[in-house]
Amino acid sequence: MATTQTRPWTRGQDWLNLVAGGYLGLSPLWVQVGTGATWALVVIGAAIAVLALVALAAPGAYVDEWITAAGGVVAFIAPWLFSYAGASAAAWGSWIVGVVVVVSALTAVPVSRAVYRHQHQAA
Repeated sequence: MATTQTRPWTRGQDWLNLVAGGYLGLSPLWVQVGTGATWALVVIGAAIAVLALVALAAPGAYVDEWITAAGGVVAFIAPWLFSYAGASAAAWGSWIVGVVVVVSALTAVPVSRAVYRHQHQAA
């Protein structure tokens, strides 16, 4: 069962989520938003990046993939929640990162769950 998808630090979806979370967290450096939106972008991006690191280190942590997908949903709706939908660059960044993270995390769930089952099968 040792494929690229099942070994630590090799799953492409999790690397993509790490980059997307880092991009979102650092985006206040190049987009103009208010203080509340800045903190929202930083916190949501950091949370996605940390979840991606957990998934990279523990490929069988399939619950982490679901939580990461939820983080992507939060990133997608954040422009409305934190009132920066009018700041087009920040809003588009959140929407794109949100979609990328949700799709990427959900495509990793089946493999991650298979790794979990393989690791926890009755001996």
